[in-house]
Amino acid sequence: MTSNRVRTTSDLELKERLVAVKRVTKVTKGGRTFSFAAIVVVGDENGIVGWGLGKAGEVTAAIAKGVMVAKKNLIRIPIYKGTIPHEQLSKFGGARVLIRPAAHGTGVKAGGAMRAVLESAGITDVLAKSKGSSNSHNMVKATIAALSELRDPAMIAQDRGISVRRVFNG
Repeated sequence: MTSNRVRTTSDLELKERLVAVKRVTKVTKGGRTFSFAAIVVVGDENGIVGWGLGKAGEVTAAIAKGVMVAKKNLIRIPIYKGTIPHEQLSKFGGARVLIRPAAHGTGVKAGGAMRAVLESAGITDVLAKSKGSSNSHNMVKATIAALSELRDPAMIAQDRGISVRRVFNG
């Protein structure tokens, strides 16, 4: 099986999208300590996407850390005519996502965290449904997991050691 990890990020033009910022509190003997957790999605809008979680005492520092982590977690996904090659179901924690290919002109029919991931990946036409938890952290992770499991006919042919034509004809 081939890996879809992206090795270098130096030549990529990545766009950042902030999905969510949460204020978290740690209660100590001296009182409450506030900090921020930011989940960020980066992508080149051409089949490469990644996510990162940054935590810091200030919002801007948390976002910057999230971007740095996201650039280390990039994956390449197959895009066929602006959509995905096949339907995919995935889950992470309590979040379940279903993504389906859509006809040209449909647009990105997804909400919230899923939309940010799909648009950052460069998918222009897709139908998406989220079930279960709507926690943005788990939604991003479930969507990335679904995208990382996608395979195009060339990848399937290579894994099986057959021609692309035999993938379609059986």
